[in-house]
Amino acid sequence: MIFVERLPVKSRILRSVGYDESTKTLEIEFTSGLVYQYSCVPLKVFTDLMHSGEIGKYYSEKVRPKFQTKQVIA
Repeated sequence: MIFVERLPVKSRILRSVGYDESTKTLEIEFTSGLVYQYSCVPLKVFTDLMHSGEIGKYYSEKVRPKFQTKQVIA
């Protein structure tokens, strides 16, 4: 399992977001407490997500439908 350090974000649906550049893994913790990892995510997508004025909307449109995901077991 890949360990990704996450940073808190201001969003109604996302609690924290992290990225591992060496594996291109994006990790997202939702306000529900569930954590998911997204594979093969370009650094630009992570950067754009973190700089988005509406991070939840960006996630819903640009990340969720486009990248393979798996739930992380806590």
